Amino acid sequence: MSAELPKTFRNALDDRARQALVHWGVAEQSPELLKYRENAVFRVRLADGRPAALRLHRAGYHGEAALRSELQWMAALGDGGLAVPQPIAAADGRLLVALPDAGEFAAQHVDVVSWMDGEPLGESGTPLSHPPEKLGAIFSAIGAATAEMHNLADRWTPPEGFGRPAWDGDGLLGERPLWGRFWDCDALSSTRPAALSALRHDLRQRLAALPAQDFGLIHADLVRENVLVGERGVVFIDFDDAGYGFRLFDIATALLKNRREPAYEAIEAALVAGYRSRRGLTEEALSGLPLFLVLRSLTYIGWFAARPELPGARERVLRYAYETLALAEELGFR
Repeated sequence: MSAELPKTFRNALDDRARQALVHWGVAEQSPELLKYRENAVFRVRLADGRPAALRLHRAGYHGEAALRSELQWMAALGDGGLAVPQPIAAADGRLLVALPDAGEFAAQHVDVVSWMDGEPLGESGTPLSHPPEKLGAIFSAIGAATAEMHNLADRWTPPEGFGRPAWDGDGLLGERPLWGRFWDCDALSSTRPAALSALRHDLRQRLAALPAQDFGLIHADLVRENVLVGERGVVFIDFDDAGYGFRLFDIATALLKNRREPAYEAIEAALVAGYRSRRGLTEEALSGLPLFLVLRSLTYIGWFAARPELPGARERVLRYAYETLALAEELGFR
């Protein structure tokens, strides 16, 4: 996505990153832009030469308290032995720094987190490159790491002032979902809003009727790009959307974009088995997985509708609406 940015904006973004790095005492370098979506993420070098990730947070998306809470949870997971990025303090000891308005940039926050080795599991829309036998081991490890993340979350007592978004019924299907009103988007064709609105109503009833679900802190965005695979196993990155939610939502997110893989049945079985090796998951609870797959699919519609400045946003809204309605029909919700 960074290659598609206008050159003038890209140069301004690099300058903004160097402005931020002043606070870590390493401004004399050329930050490498890795991703520009919710945040602008750069690979940088610390004073001792170690690589790290600098994150310029999207202005207005999360407040200071929520961003600080994200870093606190990442630190707690690291303390518990989970391989996740760890916050790195600025020269004055702050983990989160506020940058003022400057040129075309509104006031925003910045942080630096430790670099995590490994390659992304894959890219959405591109078939996975790993052989089937390796996919089983990878998704088993993803399941086990997800379960351990949930275990650590349940054992941890958040500090005073901790607050993150809620991926609950209202956050997914309420009047103001966290990622936008997916049934009420300008980009939708004439017949889609009514169909999505009806699906929303149906899903609200089904969600309310589910047996009691495991609920607590979750990553909320375990897509392929946020799972790194390396010699030491799997690593989760990008906790930007972490919050309180259904634990099955994490499992559904890790599975959704793999449903068209030839080895999907083995992938799902391996992930569930890996999860169960570290945490309980009954068959009754797992019966809700199809519902959460559809719920996860719906979130992408609102996300892109709320970001029309992204390349191809309108086309993606239409595509995700079509795919979600098709998935709902395939899984028996329409």
